[in-house]
Amino acid sequence: MDFRIGFGYDVHQLQQGLPFWLGGVQIEHTKGSLGHSDGDALIHAICDAMLGAANLGDIGVYFPDTDPSLKGIDSKILLRKTMDIIAQKGYTIGNIDSTICLQRPKVKDYIPKMQAELAKALDIEPQQISIKATTTEKLGFVGREEGVSAYAVVLLRKN
Repeated sequence: MDFRIGFGYDVHQLQQGLPFWLGGVQIEHTKGSLGHSDGDALIHAICDAMLGAANLGDIGVYFPDTDPSLKGIDSKILLRKTMDIIAQKGYTIGNIDSTICLQRPKVKDYIPKMQAELAKALDIEPQQISIKATTTEKLGFVGREEGVSAYAVVLLRKN
């Protein structure tokens, strides 16, 4: 069986008054992610990891921020389309391991819902998706609450 590992990383600026989407779930907060889509950094990192594992480029190749039809799009749609792209190449997801870097708000109570939403979009089991959250101990842009970052590693299996 052929296994492939991919790594993804994404960052979004946080701004007052925007909705905050993370892992396919709207998070209660005074700030939200600025982005061409809904700005879901976790989903974007997962998409990049999936595409990277299959050696298919990155999220910008398939969903460029210059495409007006993608303005404000729900990132779960992009995730589903990314799953379709890798499936066409004969891959399925083994597992996903991810980390969200965010000073505030605390998101641990949202993680089970994120796992459920992502699993539904990918047609896999929630147990195949690990989501961890950490702060940067008030260091850097995350620590100053200027942005959110997310990392993801994905294991793909060739059918």
